[in-house]
Amino acid sequence: MNLIAELLERNMLQDIMPGTEEQLNKEMTSGYVGFDPTADSLHVGNLVPITLLMRLQRAGHKPYALLGGATGMIGDPSGKSQERNLLDLATIQHNIDCQKKQLEHFIDFSGSVPNSAVLVNNYDWFKDISFLDFIRDIGKHISVNYMMAKDSVKNRLETGMSFTEFTYQLIQGYDFYYLNNKHNVRLQMGGADQWGNVVTGTELIRRKGGTDSFAFTCKLITKSDGSKFGKSESGNVWLDRNKTSPYQFYQFWMKMPDADAAKMSLVFSFKPVAELKALITEHEAAPHLRKLQKMLADEMTIMVHSEEDLSFAKQASDILFGQSSIDVLRSLNEQQLLEVMEGVPQVTGSKAALAEGIDLVSFLAESGVLASKGEAKKLLQNGGVGINKEKVTAPDMKLNETHLLNGQYILIQKGKSNYTLAIFS
Repeated sequence: MNLIAELLERNMLQDIMPGTEEQLNKEMTSGYVGFDPTADSLHVGNLVPITLLMRLQRAGHKPYALLGGATGMIGDPSGKSQERNLLDLATIQHNIDCQKKQLEHFIDFSGSVPNSAVLVNNYDWFKDISFLDFIRDIGKHISVNYMMAKDSVKNRLETGMSFTEFTYQLIQGYDFYYLNNKHNVRLQMGGADQWGNVVTGTELIRRKGGTDSFAFTCKLITKSDGSKFGKSESGNVWLDRNKTSPYQFYQFWMKMPDADAAKMSLVFSFKPVAELKALITEHEAAPHLRKLQKMLADEMTIMVHSEEDLSFAKQASDILFGQSSIDVLRSLNEQQLLEVMEGVPQVTGSKAALAEGIDLVSFLAESGVLASKGEAKKLLQNGGVGINKEKVTAPDMKLNETHLLNGQYILIQKGKSNYTLAIFS
């Protein structure tokens, strides 16, 4: 597998140093990507560097995942309009432990094959370097003019940049030099906004007499409206199931606009490019079938979570958007039910009143599910109300304890897919 040709075919490559493709085609090469431990979970935006490491390993090369225990204490100014909040060492270490566990899900760190991945933390080599040693042994090799010419610096001059952030490119450059010198890592990969930091590393290696070094960056992944990829209406889409449930993760891909689906398929899917292009053609002919979204949602949910989680996500989607029965709804435990119903409007009711029976028309109006009893009666008469996925046929129906899901909830449906979750306590 020719990694560079593959990335070009997927329209992912942004910048590349001369000789990089030749080096990768010549022999097994160690290459690295850095991860910023600013949170205790990676997110969908991190999937591009993660999949770069996966593609590198599948092409027969040796991946290094660098977790920035040291650089995380400073914050990368690239692509940022203001300085980040600085994290303490304990928080950074916790974030690193969490991210390390996640990375092991995607890349083979087993040590059982020659190109097993290696995980490193740059705090391990920075913690014993004094400030004076660093500016004497490293700082003298890179001029201020060279550093000022980088976009990550120029773009921040108007809003202001601290000396702390200004030194970031030197520190990242030293990471590459250290890995090159100690581990024979000859390749660095990253996003397009990292190019300035990356070439500072190759320049430092050259000036300090290291082995030949190479680099490439991938295009920044943006949506068709120009906004940054990786966020939903509620914020970041996390890889941690406790922050973003597998169902929500699945829905993120399913809700992808048609204008973005083709590009995202080429970037994230591991299917052959020819197969993807054929699927893109099918999608463009019948976008309402959402073939690309379904393919991506399936593949990415399995990759990040599991086939079992995908099965539940599809089942959950069918509850809200399909023709699933009350038996499927009752099969969900409380956590699963609440995951499916996240974002669905909620109302409350008295569980004690259910013992005697609650008039459905009155409840719909008094709880605010519908505007009035008249509207409720009219909708019921037209067959437009469902309780727990079953159409209500009796206008005088009463809610009782037998309707409760997990002893506390009743799902009310208005029309085809307009839901309210009633919580009784």
